[in-house]
Amino acid sequence: MPQTRSSPAIDHHAPTPQAAAPPVELSLEDRLTLIDAAMTVRLDEAKVAYEVNTAHIPTEPVDLAGVITGPLDTGPAPLPDLYPTPVAAVLQRAHHRLVSGGWCKDALVDADGARCMLGAIRAEARGNSGLEAGAVAVLMDAIRRKFGDDVDSVPRFNDSWANGRIPVRMVDQAANLADARGL
Repeated sequence: MPQTRSSPAIDHHAPTPQAAAPPVELSLEDRLTLIDAAMTVRLDEAKVAYEVNTAHIPTEPVDLAGVITGPLDTGPAPLPDLYPTPVAAVLQRAHHRLVSGGWCKDALVDADGARCMLGAIRAEARGNSGLEAGAVAVLMDAIRRKFGDDVDSVPRFNDSWANGRIPVRMVDQAANLADARGL
């Protein structure tokens, strides 16, 4: 018998299947990272598609001089009066002015245009001293109800705070009090 060279044994049998590893549950952070990566790819593709689809459209710069015809900075839009009575309406507008224009202390109006409680009431009373006095009286009553009779004036109360959170809230409460009184 002729001797043949033996080759290494090759196993032609199918490999034994290993048990599939159970899926690993991803943490929320890992899932968010994968979603972020997928969204970034989709947004990049959309950006390229947009550029390709709109490359043929001729565009000219817009001359804003013909578009903008009014003043750019008109200040905060006037708030409609929520209260039907004049004193409550003044206090409500003063509250809105403090919220939108800023609060200050140690001055009726500071260099940036922010106002103290009395400065906001004075601005919203629009020169009507009787309306201003009524609003200040209701505000003092609201302050004394909350902080006691030791408070002697609106300016002193306003200036005793480091920030405007409490003073602004007191003007809002005074508006509610004036409305409840029908003032």
